[in-house]
Amino acid sequence: MSLIERAGLALMHRIDPETAHGLALRALSSGLAPLPESYGSDRLRCTVAGMTLANPLGLAAGFDKNAEALAPLSRAGFGFVEVGALTPRAQPGNPKPRLFRLTEDRAVINRFGFNNRGMDDALPRLAARPKGMVLGLNLGANKDSDDRAEDFARVLTRCGAHLDFATVNVSSPNTEKLRDLQGKAALSALLAGVMAARAEAGLTLPVFVKIAPDLDTQGLEDVAEVALASGVAGVIATNTTLSRDGLASAHKAEAGGMSGAPLFERSTRVLARLSDLTGGAVPLIGVGGVASGADAYTKIRAGASAVQLYSALVYEGLSLVPRILRELDALLARDGFASVAEAVGSGRKDWL
Repeated sequence: MSLIERAGLALMHRIDPETAHGLALRALSSGLAPLPESYGSDRLRCTVAGMTLANPLGLAAGFDKNAEALAPLSRAGFGFVEVGALTPRAQPGNPKPRLFRLTEDRAVINRFGFNNRGMDDALPRLAARPKGMVLGLNLGANKDSDDRAEDFARVLTRCGAHLDFATVNVSSPNTEKLRDLQGKAALSALLAGVMAARAEAGLTLPVFVKIAPDLDTQGLEDVAEVALASGVAGVIATNTTLSRDGLASAHKAEAGGMSGAPLFERSTRVLARLSDLTGGAVPLIGVGGVASGADAYTKIRAGASAVQLYSALVYEGLSLVPRILRELDALLARDGFASVAEAVGSGRKDWL
């Protein structure tokens, strides 16, 4: 981490987290934020759901909700970037404060509630996306919608031509009853509608579904069965958790979804279980607590074809990206893997 990045992070941590997040996005968009040197390796190149990636490390949804910083993010070293969530209509989200740093736990709690400026606002920026960028969009539903399943389909139909993949987000804990859509019947119907809308719009992009880390055994079995039958390209495991086990920070009791280091074990166990249930037939993207090359490697060996991060950037900055890739490359080489694909699922049994 450079002195400039260290000073910038220290300054950001002295102000309100949501304000700091907004300033970070503006600094990126204006070119004021320094970008890290990229790290590349043939060993890190991979293919996930038909998408060719320079590396398996992606930026998770939530960092750039309105697709405002596509150009700098395309140069930050990620193998792929997911923006959003976007909903059909703009919505303010939940009342502030709604974002909390748990510094002692290297974690974050948010209860944003899908705050965004709507799909039509972001559409011109998505259409002008940088060439060569692997870009995904997290699809959201309006809080007051009468048909949330239709909302997902509307955003996909409107924006899909400018994307490499899309994610159906049924796992945010901050929109009332959204997680109810993870039930077997509801999820089957929802995904059938989304896939039908994709076909009707003449789109072929991969569609992922993002699940919660708080599903019980039956819930995971249902998700696995639906994923195998629905035609989705893969599953993103996982979103934030409602659990507060083992937290020490003053903000630990705040309502919302918790992400960051304490989520790592829970999300990795869900990932491994889902990999086992699907027999590796469905590509999985592992999210939750990734903050090092060792973390990324563990997720891959547990069954992930690629990984995403977000919360660790709050504490480590963008220089974390090449650091993780360098460490991951070294770990793959140490264990004799010539590619990421060779390592996928090789340590799954350790998490079952």
